[in-house]
Amino acid sequence: MAVLDSAAWTPRQSAPTEAELRERLLPRTPLSLSRLWLLPLLSILLGAFLRFWHLGQPQDIAFDETYYVKDSWAIMLSGYEREWPDDADAGFAAGTPPEPLDAPSYAVHPPLGKILIGLGMRLFGAGDAFGWRFSSAVAGTLMIVLVVIAAALLFRSPIVSAIAGLALSVDGLHIAHSRLALLDIFLALFVLLAFVLLLLDRQDARKRLARRMSARSVRWGPGLGVRWWRIAAGVSCGLAVAVKWNALYFVAALGLLTVIWDLTARRAAGVRLWLPSGLLRDGIPAFLSMIPVALAVYLATWTGWFRSTGGYRRQWAAEHPDDGPQWLPAPLRSLWEYHVSAYDFHQGLSSEHTYMSQPWDWMFLGRPTSYFYESLGQGQSGCEAAKCSQQIFNQGNPGIWWAGLVALVVAVVVVAVRRDWRMASLLSLIAVGWLPWLMYPERTKFFFYALPYLPFLVLVLAGVAGLLLPGPHTRPWPARIGWIVVGLWLCAVLALAVFFWPLWSAQVLPYDHWRARMWFDNWI
Repeated sequence: MAVLDSAAWTPRQSAPTEAELRERLLPRTPLSLSRLWLLPLLSILLGAFLRFWHLGQPQDIAFDETYYVKDSWAIMLSGYEREWPDDADAGFAAGTPPEPLDAPSYAVHPPLGKILIGLGMRLFGAGDAFGWRFSSAVAGTLMIVLVVIAAALLFRSPIVSAIAGLALSVDGLHIAHSRLALLDIFLALFVLLAFVLLLLDRQDARKRLARRMSARSVRWGPGLGVRWWRIAAGVSCGLAVAVKWNALYFVAALGLLTVIWDLTARRAAGVRLWLPSGLLRDGIPAFLSMIPVALAVYLATWTGWFRSTGGYRRQWAAEHPDDGPQWLPAPLRSLWEYHVSAYDFHQGLSSEHTYMSQPWDWMFLGRPTSYFYESLGQGQSGCEAAKCSQQIFNQGNPGIWWAGLVALVVAVVVVAVRRDWRMASLLSLIAVGWLPWLMYPERTKFFFYALPYLPFLVLVLAGVAGLLLPGPHTRPWPARIGWIVVGLWLCAVLALAVFFWPLWSAQVLPYDHWRARMWFDNWI
């Protein structure tokens, strides 16, 4: 895998030709759609099957679905979250949801994820678990498509793209979240979408730079015009934040990445003042095309709350006319106070939980989360043994997460030795998804907080696998060794997926079979 930015690190004194610039700035390996989609398509189809098969099983409310199913349906009915009767969970599970109460509910996450869950409920019914999980399964499947596209843009290989798609398709953390009405799958989707859009922007910007460079522009470099892919990435960033606020870390990292990519492009193109020109002609437009757009999109997702009169703290500004930022209109002052309250809640969230997990446990699968567990006797729900277990467990595929530890080390070496922008970008996004949680040691945390950076870990794994696969000048024996290593790893990943699939999809297992899958006491 060649380093795409390494062709010219010293700016030339005269303007290079467009052909020379294309050689420096653009990938040398053509991306053939006819060759790309056959193998990755199989990964996508497998992933879709694993996410939609018996999606409504169990019909019971699982884990934090108790919040999001009810909040989502209330938003569909009223435009904002409302309180529910105490027996509401039983009503949803029975297929006869009750009516919400008149009082607004205090929701500590923005509304978009719940709106998306609610759309599935609109399509298939509020009393059907398939309905309230449908949007999650769609989001999970779309993420596999996006990982395939990202791998194609990064590594220009249909085989590497297929490996990336397959790895995400059969990971337990991703499967479990694609089969439940929880928010994090939507957060991960929009973060990944923003990354893919910025990869497309990077490619398009380099084509423009190669086309517009001239002898007169060698000092400052040309302007690149309106960057529509980057504006679209701003929309996706706004959608990510509108699901959960921790998307802000990714928004900051993606904004920095797109500017760094522009700076290195100008330097490779021979622009003499590449740093100031990149900051002025690319950095400022990047900020303006992403952050205001993201903010506008974020506020738009609160439309139902703005249009209501009974939403939580909707009338706060009218009740406290002298409080809050006076420069904001009353509806925005009310929303500001709502955000202050929710931020304080998150900062003070430190209650003990059976399945809480610290960030240093996540890569090792130290403490996965059990979303649902039921002990069954013979004859119950198809149990044929004396005692059975039914569980939804978000334990990741060990063949992916433990191999990911090795892949991360290899990626760091590749960045240090070859200055590979692809691995450096992926490592930075993994770090952004993991490191901030270390700042809150007292806060209650769970393994599924790792979900937004899982796609980037999968891309690192696929990229490292690509290093082992033969190139055009590889000798036969090293080529065979590479195929054997990657093939054995993929076989292990698939075997582990088959073994753990019952835990990820709430299948009824004899108790002894369930216990055999609990490899560590911390998994129980």
